[in-house]
Amino acid sequence: MMKKRLLIIPGAFLILLYFASCNSGTSVDHSSIATDSVTIAVGEIAFNQHCSGCHNFRQDDIGPQLGGLTTEVSADWIEHFIKNPQQIITSGDKRAQELFKKYKVVMPSFASLREEEVNSIIALLNTYKLPGKGVVRRNGKELLNPIPEPIKVSSLIVELQLITQIPPSSDSNKLPLARITKLGFQPNTGNSFILDLRGKLYRLCDNKPTVYMDMAKLKPAFIHEPGLATGFGSFAFHPDFAKNGLLYTTHTETPNSGKADFSYADSIKVTLQWVLTEWKVDNPISAAFSGTSRELFRVNMVSGIHGVQEITFNPLSKPGDEDYGLLYIGIGDGGCVENGYPFLAHHKEKIWGTILRINPTGRNSVNRQYGIPPHNPFVQDQNIRTLREIYAYGFRNPHRITWSKSGEMLACNIGHGNIESINLIMPGHDYGWPIREGTFVLDPYGDLNKVYSLPSNDSIYQVTYPIAEYDHDEGKAISGGYEYWGKSVPELQGKYLFGDIPTGRLFYIDIADIKQGKQAPIKEWKISVNGIPKTLAELCGSGRVDLHFGRDAQGELYILTKADGKVYKLVSAAMTHAKAS
Repeated sequence: MMKKRLLIIPGAFLILLYFASCNSGTSVDHSSIATDSVTIAVGEIAFNQHCSGCHNFRQDDIGPQLGGLTTEVSADWIEHFIKNPQQIITSGDKRAQELFKKYKVVMPSFASLREEEVNSIIALLNTYKLPGKGVVRRNGKELLNPIPEPIKVSSLIVELQLITQIPPSSDSNKLPLARITKLGFQPNTGNSFILDLRGKLYRLCDNKPTVYMDMAKLKPAFIHEPGLATGFGSFAFHPDFAKNGLLYTTHTETPNSGKADFSYADSIKVTLQWVLTEWKVDNPISAAFSGTSRELFRVNMVSGIHGVQEITFNPLSKPGDEDYGLLYIGIGDGGCVENGYPFLAHHKEKIWGTILRINPTGRNSVNRQYGIPPHNPFVQDQNIRTLREIYAYGFRNPHRITWSKSGEMLACNIGHGNIESINLIMPGHDYGWPIREGTFVLDPYGDLNKVYSLPSNDSIYQVTYPIAEYDHDEGKAISGGYEYWGKSVPELQGKYLFGDIPTGRLFYIDIADIKQGKQAPIKEWKISVNGIPKTLAELCGSGRVDLHFGRDAQGELYILTKADGKVYKLVSAAMTHAKAS
């Protein structure tokens, strides 16, 4: 199982598991398998070094999952296979030859491994049971149009007012001019702040942007290339910022800039690292940042997509509440599924594709740099490898997290080839990616652009589905929004407004329609500027709008267009009374 030969082993281990399944129901003698913690720990190191690039214990990846193997075949058989897999292939077994013909590869011999190394790996395998559920790869024919019903256009039209222009940060004024993705506010002053992924956090004063923080100057390893949401990812002021001066940010750095707290087998490429940082501000009312920083954790990523684009505190929590001062973190899958490593996602033992909840000022995490809240859903999980930080999992890119006035937590998940979704987040729930995309089946080892109907036995998978979704007939990537909490536009009360990032189409759902297990109807709304109907594509002069939403301290909503770096405020609305299409 030498590292450089990992990519050619799936077929042989698949044959191993096939033989195992044929022996199901037989009694296997475990007496020769070591059970002491030292041997198992050595086995884990050996497995991670030689095997984990292709195998895990939950679902098939480059090679098959290995959970439950020792309940099906003897330790002696496994040892023989590891040391001479070709012998099994050429032994004349018909099924083995059929599988070899299908996969066309065989694991090379590892006779050079010491017997104690092999025994320690087997000891580790023996600690894993067969997973309770697997991947449904096909269920009938591919759905060419998953959601045939088009989104209806409502009679709502909202007037926009241009608030500010963020300074261009692109080279030679190429689009997008400014990669603005988030507008939030400081809890002590109520001042609004706007983030440019290329490295600057702006403070708005009388609607004029001034640089508050320059990540490139503060972190020498900072990078914002190759784009695709890399750079200065997000920011969140602690609710007690006025007293403690704590600000949290995420940003990307070059590979190996620091030791990762969350990593994978070194046979898999690391494209970049995402870093969560706590900043101690010298003066909470200062117009520009000065202070010190402390790294909370660092995550390796397979590619530059689907990073750590959201950190936020629950704005409804008050001192004394369970949620007060706890930081929610949206961790994308880092492109691991698209790049052939779906086993890194959809897993309580791994950080990719999750929403975390941590106490940033605590110290009971594995690295002692942050805290694990005692009421997190997996704190009491019996599996010692489970990440207690995880609040929910099974996401491709939970890039925006917010709450309704009634306390419902919502997260928008950017899909791959078909489905964009809004999810009602419940602690400990599994939201399906990459075996599901929205309310549809996905084959994480097949064509990710194809989806299928749910199987009749879908309940065994215990997946929690979106409360609203649209397919790629309507848009390409959801831009999470907010429930309107302001007073200036009463027509927006009771609505959660969001849109589609590249196209700039604008949608809403009624808060009253949000219910787990049901689909809230999505409706489209229109905009005007100076009373003249417009589209965001027309306003920014580009077919790719790169739309994002923001909300200020008063609950008023804003639209950010990356293409031209402009920020608009929603200032009034009217119902046209035209018949909805």
